[in-house]
Amino acid sequence: MTESLFLTSDDVTDLATPADYVDAVREGYRQRGEGASAQPRSKFFRNDPEGLFTSYAAVLPDTGAMGGYMYSAGFGAGDAWFMTPLFDAESGAPLALLDGASMNPHKTGAAGAVAVDELARSDSETLAVIGSGAQARGQLRATATVREFTEVRVYSTTPENREEFAADFDADLAADVRAVDSSRAAVSGADVVITATKATEPVFDGDDLEPGTHVTAMGQYSPDKRELDSTTVERATYVPDLRERATFDSGEFMQALEEGAVTEDDIHAELGEIVAGGTPGRTSDDEITVFDSGGTGIETVAAAYMLYERASEEGRGKTLEFAPASEALTGD
Repeated sequence: MTESLFLTSDDVTDLATPADYVDAVREGYRQRGEGASAQPRSKFFRNDPEGLFTSYAAVLPDTGAMGGYMYSAGFGAGDAWFMTPLFDAESGAPLALLDGASMNPHKTGAAGAVAVDELARSDSETLAVIGSGAQARGQLRATATVREFTEVRVYSTTPENREEFAADFDADLAADVRAVDSSRAAVSGADVVITATKATEPVFDGDDLEPGTHVTAMGQYSPDKRELDSTTVERATYVPDLRERATFDSGEFMQALEEGAVTEDDIHAELGEIVAGGTPGRTSDDEITVFDSGGTGIETVAAAYMLYERASEEGRGKTLEFAPASEALTGD
């Protein structure tokens, strides 16, 4: 038998800061840029009851861990559950099983922050956030660790939500955080734009982007849904989390491709290739850049292993036992 650690969301909630997540995820993407294995998610749908079951995985050899996400959303309960299995990349033995819900906005936000650090201008001061939910909050917390913003504008379609979001972060950040009443008011003149919504159609007009803007889009991962219009994708240096995902489930890129605004040659590089130094990121102050984040096992494994190590040091969690196949597969 092999002992593994089971960690609840409460076990890991206070184990790491946003900057800690960013450091771990940056290291994960470096490994991907040097050849670590990762693939886009698999998605399975059911209509009655309506729901989505999805999974994705990665192997991070330098970290010494592999694993990913499996989660369900919708179905009869109308809720979501996130499970993160983690394995030792050397022995293959199970290390841990995490309830991945509480870390989700942090690890996803960290991926966006790594992209901002690599692709946004170093003098970026104004940030636009479109969306006001948990993912938007995770993006802002992480991104605020890589740039010193003086102004943050938030827009979402529900006035009460954007006002609450702005009030919460205005108290927490050194920047002036305020709600605005349109996506144009958020985006115009912004140095960095983050979209974290459930929208199925573009949430701003790409012509409103100033030269030199960086955009992180992370709210959609479906061919028929997108947060960015074709104008934005066409104007930008386009960087996905995984190259394969751009033509698999990125509505942003696939719809721009279908409209003839871009070709597959317009995929500049994966984020990991830039982090690892194999491909340059931004090359001029006037360049518009886009990071298309759909969620991968890279940030999931990197974050989960960091939490596993810290929980182990602090004696958190419960022990589970797994039988290796040599013992459990009896053939009877």
